[in-house]
Amino acid sequence: MYAIVRISGCQYLVKEGDVLTVPRLESEPGTTVPLEVLFLRTDEKAVVGTPTVPDAQVDAEVVGHTRASKITVYKFIRRENYRRKKGHRQQLTRVRIARISPGS
Repeated sequence: MYAIVRISGCQYLVKEGDVLTVPRLESEPGTTVPLEVLFLRTDEKAVVGTPTVPDAQVDAEVVGHTRASKITVYKFIRRENYRRKKGHRQQLTRVRIARISPGS
């Protein structure tokens, strides 16, 4: 069984036990977060949500928070003495898919 869920505007294909790195969620490590189910595939059937699948539920456990590797943003305009250098590290959350429930 697998599902397609929406987390922070991004879509992910998940199975039970998967560990994902997603954009930062405002939840403490160890808590369980319910996710929006857009598509659900069981052994018998596939259900497409409009926009979400009714009664289906995917629970994700927050494993911890981390940050992505640093990227450097460099702006440059030639012959104008314009140079800007800035670094950025995206904040991320690691979640483990604890349970996929098709509902009724």
